[in-house]
Amino acid sequence: MIEIQYAGQCDLVMDLGRPGWGALGVPAGGAADPAALAAANRLVGNEAAAAGLEIVQRGPVLRFPRGGVVALTGAPFAAARSSGVPAAWNETLVLAAGETLRLGRAQTGCRCWLAVRGGVAVPSLLGSASTFLPAGFGGHEGRALRRGDRLALGTGPGDMHLLRGGPPPGEPDAPLRVVAGPQVGLFENAGLAAFFGARYRVDAASDRRGVRLGGPAVAHVRAELPSQGMLPGAIQVPPDGQPIILGWDGPVTGGYPVIAAVIAADWPRLAQLRPGDSVRFVTIDVEAARALAVEEWDIKELG
Repeated sequence: MIEIQYAGQCDLVMDLGRPGWGALGVPAGGAADPAALAAANRLVGNEAAAAGLEIVQRGPVLRFPRGGVVALTGAPFAAARSSGVPAAWNETLVLAAGETLRLGRAQTGCRCWLAVRGGVAVPSLLGSASTFLPAGFGGHEGRALRRGDRLALGTGPGDMHLLRGGPPPGEPDAPLRVVAGPQVGLFENAGLAAFFGARYRVDAASDRRGVRLGGPAVAHVRAELPSQGMLPGAIQVPPDGQPIILGWDGPVTGGYPVIAAVIAADWPRLAQLRPGDSVRFVTIDVEAARALAVEEWDIKELG
């Protein structure tokens, strides 16, 4: 059992998502950095797909009436146990009965993931326990956690592992790597120069549906486009020329031209962007992007 004594800014029950329902308008969703959630689950002896918590910018205060075995991964937050001892990241933490875990603000980045042995036990909908806020279903009553909520835990016998140190994080100012989008030919030279030559700022209106950017307008040929399938990381450019990077709960179809797509290996960095952050882009080829995606998952999942 987990008791929510104080809620954070946006605490959501998440697992690895519900792929395969795009034809019904339901995005895959799930943890913004699935490898980070899987790594936390490994630390507490769960299957990689067990449901945990995705915590954004300012965390909650959680009480464990019967104790628990937990792990935190992702962006480091100010965090402490009942005794005041700081809570470590990427380690297995054993909490005594009645102990609390207090998460403050993110020290860097935006999101972290908490796994607890046994996983968070909520009903599965369309094969997943993940919260889908736009439609109000999944997770705990289809919403962010509130003060007074109680989360049941499953049973999870299994071996717990110490996470080996992975590679150091990339340079904070490194560009997001992208592959060319299907409508890149609709963009004027000036628009392409702006997109790849300028810096953009993450807008405060960003959320799990999309990361909105502000900066030089990206000019393109105004054309009526049929609705097309969309995936997280696709970068649409609406008529105002301000790019939108589609997120994990974003639409599964769209009619704006797609100039590029953030590669899967950089989705963990995309998950850590917060309002005011600076973003720039650089292209790589598709084969290199595929190889990097495999390497990124192997490092986090097997590390």
